[in-house]
Amino acid sequence: MATTVRRAQLTLPAAPLGPDNPLPALRAPDGVHELDERSRQGLPRDMARQIGYEPLRSLLPVRIRDGYGRRRAEREFEAVVIENGRLRVTVLPGLGGRIHSMVHLGSGRELLYRNPVFQPADFALNGAWFSGGVEWNIGATGHTALSCSPLHAALVAAPDGGVMVRLWEWERLRDLPFQVDLWLPADSEFLYVGVRVRNPHERPVPVYWWSNIAVPEGEGTRVLAPAEEAWHFGYERALRRIPVPEWEGADRTYPLGSTYPADFFYEVEDGAAERPWIAALDGEGHGLVQASTGLLRGRKLFTWGAGPGGRRWQEWLTEPGTGGYAEIQAGLARTQLEHVRLDAGAEFSWLEAYGPLSAEPSAVHGADWAAARGAASAALDAVLPAGALDAAYKAWRGHADTEPGERLADGSGWGALEVLCGGFELPGTPFPESTLGEEQQPWLELWRTGVLPAPAENAPPGPGLVAVHWRDMLETAPADPLTEYHLGVAQWHAGDVAQAVRSWERGLAQAPSRWPLLRCLAAADALAGNTERAADRYEAAFAGLAGEGRGGASWAAAEAALGREAMTVLLAAGRPAAARAVWDRLRPSLREQGRFRLLAARLLAAEGHVGAARRVFEDGFEIADLREGEETLSEVWATLTDRPLPPEYDFRMRPVSPT
Repeated sequence: MATTVRRAQLTLPAAPLGPDNPLPALRAPDGVHELDERSRQGLPRDMARQIGYEPLRSLLPVRIRDGYGRRRAEREFEAVVIENGRLRVTVLPGLGGRIHSMVHLGSGRELLYRNPVFQPADFALNGAWFSGGVEWNIGATGHTALSCSPLHAALVAAPDGGVMVRLWEWERLRDLPFQVDLWLPADSEFLYVGVRVRNPHERPVPVYWWSNIAVPEGEGTRVLAPAEEAWHFGYERALRRIPVPEWEGADRTYPLGSTYPADFFYEVEDGAAERPWIAALDGEGHGLVQASTGLLRGRKLFTWGAGPGGRRWQEWLTEPGTGGYAEIQAGLARTQLEHVRLDAGAEFSWLEAYGPLSAEPSAVHGADWAAARGAASAALDAVLPAGALDAAYKAWRGHADTEPGERLADGSGWGALEVLCGGFELPGTPFPESTLGEEQQPWLELWRTGVLPAPAENAPPGPGLVAVHWRDMLETAPADPLTEYHLGVAQWHAGDVAQAVRSWERGLAQAPSRWPLLRCLAAADALAGNTERAADRYEAAFAGLAGEGRGGASWAAAEAALGREAMTVLLAAGRPAAARAVWDRLRPSLREQGRFRLLAARLLAAEGHVGAARRVFEDGFEIADLREGEETLSEVWATLTDRPLPPEYDFRMRPVSPT
C-alpha cells in the first residue's frame, strides 16, 4: 500500500500553556542533572571531557514557560498522519514535532505510550513539557526548550519515490539548525527517521541529542539492549558503572524493579560489530524496537520506579488510573551529561528506525541475559537487517537537501532572523522572511539601522538576543535604557557579570520604567550572595511594577514572576513584613496559584502562625510548575510538623535523607 500523508485534528483534554515568563532567565539551569565531584573521579577520559564541555551558563535567550495550569478542557491540536497500511504515525508539529502515536495496524497495538491528555509540567529546560510519544531533544542536558513550541513542517520527496514529512527549526540555546525527516516506505513496518544537525558557524559548538521514546510499562515489561554494563544516574547526582541486568539484588532491566526514578545508560561499545538498538517488550514478547546507524551510539532506560514519588509523578503527568510508562532513549553520547563537539561548518547525520518487535517470551524474559538480548537481536535482524538500515541511510542522505514542497506548519521566526543576518545557506531547511514576526522586528531593525527601537506601547520588555554578533550590535547602538537592559542581559550570558551590572546601572539612571533593570540587579545580587541588597532591590522593583502595571496577560505574567522572586528573597532575608507588602499588592487571581499558596504558608510560618501555615497544606493546593527533582513541598512541610508528608505532596525522587 502506498504511503499517504494527511492533515488531521487531534482532540485531547488539555491545560492551557499560558503566557511565557517575561523576565530574562539569568539563573543557570537547575542542578538536577549535575554530577557530584566524587563521581567525576575515575570516569573514562572521553566521558569526563564531554561532561565538562561547555555546559549552559544560562537558558538565555530562551524564555521560561511557566504560565500553564492544571485545569483541562477539550482542545484541538493540528496533527499530521503518516500511514502505509502497516503503521499509522501521528505527529504534532505544533508541539516540538512530537510523535504522539504509532499504531501497528496488523495487530492493532499502540507501540508507544500515548498520553490521553496534554498536561504541561516543569521538566523541559525552560519549563513546560509533556509526557508520551517520541520527542526530539536537542540543545543541552535535559528535555528540549522546544518541547511545547511549533516546528516548521512540509512534505518532501522520499527516496522510494513516495513522500516524507520534514520537521525543522533553529535551536536557540546553541544557535543550530536541525531537521527530522519522517519516512515511512510503502509496505514497511518501520518508520525511518533521518536526523541532521548542522553547524553553520565559524566556530565549533557543543551538540546534544537524545530521541526519547515513551513506552507502556507493565509488570512484565523488559528493556533490552546490546550491553553487559550500564551507567546508573539517580537524583542523588551520582554516576556509577553497574552490571546488567542485575544490580543490588534486583533485575534493573524491568522498569518496575527499581524503587526510585533513575537513568540507566547502557554501555553500548562504540564501533562494535552489533549495531546500536534498544527494545521494550511485554510479558508476551511484543513491543517496540528502536535501532539506528552507528553515530547515534547511546542507549538509555529511564524508569520512574515503583516508589510513591515516581508513582505520584506518573499521575501528575496524566490522569489517575492511566497505565504507567518508561522511557527508552537513543543519543549521541554514552550519557545525557555529555555534550559532543561539532566543528565549524560540519554536520552530524544518522538514521533511526522505529517499529514492532516480537520475540520468544521465554527467551527474552529468561535468566540468561546474553540469551535474552540475543533473542531480541535475532528478531530484529529478521525484520530489519543491518544492511537494510545502512542502505536506507544512504538513500535518505541523498534527499536530505531536497527543498520542501507543500508546507504543513510554520515554526518560529528566529531562524529566519539568524539566516538573514548571518547569510547562511541551508539547503533543505528554508527559513523564509515571511515567518518573521513581532518578536523579531526590533532585532531586525537593530541589524538594519544600528538602533534598537523603543516599544510602541508600555509593556514588559520583549525577548532579548545574546549571541556574540547581537551583543556587538548592542554595544555600538545608542545607549538608551532599553538597549542597556538588553546589553546587560547579553553580557551576563557571556559571563561578564561586572559589565552586565554596569550596563544595568547606567540604564537605571535614566529609565522611565525602572523595575526591569532593578530586577536584573536584584537577581545578580541574590546570585552573588548579597541577600540584603537583593531584598532592597526586589522590594523596589515589585513596588515599581505594581505602580506601573496594566491589564493583560503580559503584565500578569510579569507580576507573577517578579512577585515569586521578590517574596522568596525577602523571606530568605528575614523580612516577612516586606514579603507581606508584596503579597498584599498581588492581584487576587495570583494569590490562588499553587506557587503563591506555598509562599503564603512560608509567610505565615515566618510571622509565627505555624498552625495557619499548616492549614494551607491541609486545605490543599497544587503547584502546576513543580520542578523535576524539586523538594520544596517536603522541606516546607517538615518545618511545620513532624507528621508524615501527605501522599498528594510526595514527589520525592530519591531516598529520604536521614534526619
